[in-house]
Amino acid sequence: MSTATTKSDRAAATRYDHTEGSVLRSIIHMGLPSMIGFAATNVYDIVDMFWVARLGAESVAAVTVFFSFYWVISSANQIAGSGSLAVISRRYGEKDPGKTEAAIKEALLLKWALALVCGLAGYAFLRPVLSLLGATGTVHEQAARYGAVQLLGLGFSFASFTIYTALRGVGDPRKAMVLMLSGVGLNIILDPLLIFGLGPFPELGVTGAALASIIGFGATFFAGLVIFYGGWTAVRLRLRGSVGVRMAGMGQMLNIGFPSGISSVSFSLARAVIMSLIAAFGAEIIAVYGMAQRVTALGIMVVVGMGLGLSALVGQNLGAGKPERARRTADAATLFCGLALTVFAVVTILFARPIARAFFDAPELIEQGVVILRIFSLNLPFVGFIISMEMAITGAGQTRWPMFFSILASWVLQVPLILLVTRALHLGPTAVWWSMVAAEVIALGLFLLYYRRYRWLATKV
Repeated sequence: MSTATTKSDRAAATRYDHTEGSVLRSIIHMGLPSMIGFAATNVYDIVDMFWVARLGAESVAAVTVFFSFYWVISSANQIAGSGSLAVISRRYGEKDPGKTEAAIKEALLLKWALALVCGLAGYAFLRPVLSLLGATGTVHEQAARYGAVQLLGLGFSFASFTIYTALRGVGDPRKAMVLMLSGVGLNIILDPLLIFGLGPFPELGVTGAALASIIGFGATFFAGLVIFYGGWTAVRLRLRGSVGVRMAGMGQMLNIGFPSGISSVSFSLARAVIMSLIAAFGAEIIAVYGMAQRVTALGIMVVVGMGLGLSALVGQNLGAGKPERARRTADAATLFCGLALTVFAVVTILFARPIARAFFDAPELIEQGVVILRIFSLNLPFVGFIISMEMAITGAGQTRWPMFFSILASWVLQVPLILLVTRALHLGPTAVWWSMVAAEVIALGLFLLYYRRYRWLATKV
């Protein structure tokens, strides 16, 4: 590689430098586009659920049941994602474009390998797992058709998130936002066309919703490759870079991300157990639960977007040898996330009835929807603080303690409480919703004690 090219690369690598200047400016620059992008993604999830709801409560239940399984499968994405974000942002903070480029390539290859293995395994066991989750009859059949498309297209889903991660890691979250918005827009357009067979499109029902998602992920993945290989961001990818792709680099990402994967698997399995308990109340309660998850997830995904920007900022500042700036950044962003979800919670509580009416026509479903939306909303501020703290610690490359607290929240607090109210006390679904809130509040208090010690800032990557 020529000296001129090397100088050009180093200049590009410092184009977005969040290790200097205003902490607030850095948080806004990195967090706001990520928030908008993830909010748009969840808007699509809500629109998707809106169209699926037009097919009936059983179709909503089918999608809800499948995602209990999907989140377990997609835990592999969390493993590679957490590790890749920590490594990419740390190398970029060190002002080393060659190693940053190699880390991005390693992340993409790792994601495709994991998606191939997990997607095929998930497809092979899809139907029996859906049965274990309580799906029967039409719900089981629709969930199997929807899930088959999602699992076979898993590579595009995993890899598109790596594109977003890489863009944030090199300090260019706006392009990640544009890609996410474009993918969401394409999905929203395709959803009714493929679900109901409008115009020249075939009528595919819930299968059409899954296909629209995969097409959107595929489009954003290829557009991301164009951005990176075209040199339209801070670090350019080449077929042959100055630093070669190494299996050791992928191994490092897996090592860092493995606890996050365990955390994700634990959370997902807990949700699967909770789903099987909720299924005992019938398809209509499953549908209401699925609706509430999608609506409250809109606020949660906004915070996740901010958190991902925060993770990159923490990694970049630690890579630049500035732990105190990393701490101040984490504290400010955590406070913002908690306050943002408090506002979202208040709005959801006030408009719970109109929201429920947008999804359901039956009065009993609307009433159930109002109850669950208001209870889940009370939980949102606590979730906001927990997510932002987890993201800050993960950005530092410390993933073991967040794993511990996730397992604690799910298996020591939440699942036992739900088993108590459903199996021992024989209470209804409302008691389940309150149990989930209580577990989250206790978990926050314990996690805060660890976060405030700031030992995670000394993690080596």
